[in-house]
Amino acid sequence: MHGNYHRKPFNPLASKNIIKMVCYSHSRLSTFEQCALKFKFKYIDELIPDIEQTIEGFLGNKVHDTLEWIYNQVANNNLPQLDNAIYHFVFNWKNDFNQDIKIVKQEFDAEYYFNLGTKFIIDYFTTNYPFKDNTIATEKKVIVNLGSDETYELQGYIDRLVHNKNTNIFEIHDYKTSGFLKSQKELDNDRQLALYSLAIKNDFPEAKEIHLVWHFLAFNKKMISKRTEEQLENLKQEIIQLIQKIESTTEFKPNPSRLCKWCEFKTNCPLFKNGYVDLTK
Repeated sequence: MHGNYHRKPFNPLASKNIIKMVCYSHSRLSTFEQCALKFKFKYIDELIPDIEQTIEGFLGNKVHDTLEWIYNQVANNNLPQLDNAIYHFVFNWKNDFNQDIKIVKQEFDAEYYFNLGTKFIIDYFTTNYPFKDNTIATEKKVIVNLGSDETYELQGYIDRLVHNKNTNIFEIHDYKTSGFLKSQKELDNDRQLALYSLAIKNDFPEAKEIHLVWHFLAFNKKMISKRTEEQLENLKQEIIQLIQKIESTTEFKPNPSRLCKWCEFKTNCPLFKNGYVDLTK
């Protein structure tokens, strides 16, 4: 078969009993672009994954949780010290870690990732202490309405939202725990935070500007980007076209790449079942 999966066009609103509009996410859209068959397994068939969680995902969760805890403490007028932040990270790591967490890169073990996370917390804490920017929300849920008739919704979570009162500039902050540092050009074309800025513009129409801020924790580096109104409008149209492509798709083909190493649906993929997959792309 080699992945020639046929089905009726994907239409979440097909049931006459469903009147709710479709709600997408950046990760859902990215999954389709990465591999249409993985999208089908995950979001249409809702298969049970082979891998519940990878060590990279676990590391990201624990680091995000600790940084959220820091800013929530500050919001409650309780400025934490570095030892407090490290303790929070260590306690939650040890409390939640289990042997089912998948380590794909066999040259590393769990202790390596634990030490990596500890370093992320130390570097971020010492760089940003005493956290005086005006953080107004952490893990803020946002809804972006797409299309003139608001046909589609996109949902996401902002790691941290800052409002600089003196300049009336809002900042959307995002923490990255991967070992890959994006270029400025890549960030200027990144769509996730740009989409979230549409929701912030709607919630705070008085905002003078919205800055998109990434913290690449492995490099202890902060990078910033902005979008024009024209760029945001073009982005909305691109996302609408992508959603329409998803909903009109009838054949979900696998797309082999290096990312297959981390795929949680290998046992269902025809390429792996046939003992072949090209990971060199």
